[in-house]
Amino acid sequence: MSKNIVVLDYGSGNLRSAERALARVGADVTVTADFDAALNADGLVVPGVGAFAACMAGLKGVHGDRVIGRRLAGGRPVLGICVGMQILFARGVEHGVETEGCGEWPGTVERLEAPVLPHMGWNTVKAPADSVLFAGLDADTRFYFVHSYGVREWELQPADPGFAAPVVTWAEHGVPFVAAAENGPLMATQFHPEKSGDAGAALLRNWLETV
Repeated sequence: MSKNIVVLDYGSGNLRSAERALARVGADVTVTADFDAALNADGLVVPGVGAFAACMAGLKGVHGDRVIGRRLAGGRPVLGICVGMQILFARGVEHGVETEGCGEWPGTVERLEAPVLPHMGWNTVKAPADSVLFAGLDADTRFYFVHSYGVREWELQPADPGFAAPVVTWAEHGVPFVAAAENGPLMATQFHPEKSGDAGAALLRNWLETV
């Protein structure tokens, strides 16, 4: 039976391309801002493009931060994409202005230090061997990025040795930054799987298997 996936429509993100990419790998996809639909879906995808502050404002406008929090409290899968990943962190700093994020992970989204910004195009990632998202993908697989900001330091450590450590995948553009994170039901990618062709489809298929 296909999984019921909601792509959260909060005014930011490549909604239709995400919808098409998820449908391609067999999901039953709905694009909506409806609170109950997002809360009760088998899986929730939170896309995002543009400025951190604008995305957070849009997210709060549809109570998306509450949906994410309630889903995670119940162990229900959430996948963030691009700025939809960034807003999961504690704060974003753009042009000297700090904006509070969802706070699901500690850490700061800040401008990358690189000769050319935005970081736009195909890049490889360094995924740990125990990654679920990148299972079956070769180390030289490339994914499509479009961003000038990222998380340059992963701050979350397991509070208890009995809990599994988060699986963090890195990429580099001028400096290393977090390209993806897997932390129980909460997973996210800085790149766009929906724009990453067969590699992105394989990653979305891997995610669907966790839903």
